[in-house]
Amino acid sequence: MNVNKLFNISDRINKISEECENELRVVFKEFEYTSYVNQAKILKSFQDNKVATMHLGSSTGYGYGDPGREVIEKIYSDIFGVEDALVRVQFVNGTHAISTALFACLKSADELLYITGKPYDTLSETIGITKNSMSLMSNGVKYNSIDLKDGNDFDDEKIIEYIKNNSVKMIVIQRSKGYAVRKSMRISQIESVIKKIKEIDNNIIVMVDNCYGELVEQLEPTNVGADLCCGSLIKNIGGGLCETGAYIVGKSKYIELCAQRLTCPGIGKECGATMYQNRNILQGLFIAPSVVCSALKSMTFAACMLEKLGFNVYPNYLEKRTDIIQTVRFAKKEELIKFIQGLQKASPIDSHVTPYPWNMPGYTDQVIMAAGTFIEGASIELSADSPIREPYFAYIQGGITYESAKLAILIAIENMLSEE
Repeated sequence: MNVNKLFNISDRINKISEECENELRVVFKEFEYTSYVNQAKILKSFQDNKVATMHLGSSTGYGYGDPGREVIEKIYSDIFGVEDALVRVQFVNGTHAISTALFACLKSADELLYITGKPYDTLSETIGITKNSMSLMSNGVKYNSIDLKDGNDFDDEKIIEYIKNNSVKMIVIQRSKGYAVRKSMRISQIESVIKKIKEIDNNIIVMVDNCYGELVEQLEPTNVGADLCCGSLIKNIGGGLCETGAYIVGKSKYIELCAQRLTCPGIGKECGATMYQNRNILQGLFIAPSVVCSALKSMTFAACMLEKLGFNVYPNYLEKRTDIIQTVRFAKKEELIKFIQGLQKASPIDSHVTPYPWNMPGYTDQVIMAAGTFIEGASIELSADSPIREPYFAYIQGGITYESAKLAILIAIENMLSEE
């Protein structure tokens, strides 16, 4: 069967595709080895915790004594090397988990410091950067941020000086770039800066926004000193099977605060029906290393294709990766829109739908998004989005299987280059 004819992929684009795959063989092998290591870690935890058929069941109502929920949180604790975990379908997204942790740990007059620059757009109202009467800042929490040095690494000098001269209660590291034009932060960089922070004041709570970064490397932020770590179940660690939810992992004293913030004081972790999601969470976690590997291959392939076509891509296709996001810069708004519309056209779900920029909740600019996914908004499945503002950057992520993502990238490129 001629796959190229099925999807009208030109000989020129197919030739570049073959060149990319030949060049990326060694890179793909590295992704596969990381997947193998993470798979071994997860399998060992399943075995150590004696996961059984009963754990795949569910609870409704109050959710008291749910054995599946309990074993899930033990496994997450193992994988992240922490004292405790809060893995719940009651979290509506990763932002909700991060917000819960911030409100749980910070009170009036406490200071929050971001050391990766301004946080992701959806947290602006939570913090109070964009005014909201329910924000941290409206409730008396102080906030500041320190930009990365040249967009590449933590500005150790400024961070050290700041925490020596201010009473910082909590420091947050956003591992993935989000909509910022910078590099995502590798585990080795996070380890180095946490060590320096703790040498000055071991009482500062260091939290990492781990969205898009789980299982990309062989270690997680909590393995190298982070007190708390948050992420979404419909991204990497959910393996494409989780239908909703998020996690917070870390030191037990902070997890208990987070649990009481999510539910209420006096209940904490004791309640929370799993509503037929235990199987999805467990099976999704089990296959997540392979799914993340596919996503990494997909984004690296996208970078190679687009770079060879003359586009600026971040990271480039030979750089080390620490998340599943690929950023592409477009000279024209029309190019960006056609590329994202092409990805939607290549999706398994809603391929007949054409996305256009719209006023998406939580964002200050109009956003265009391609997300023909089985789980609504699941970033581990192939998706792309962009705020419509100059300079024009598209943020592509995921690829639940490499084969489907490769086809989608080729179709999106053809759609962008067409003159229709």
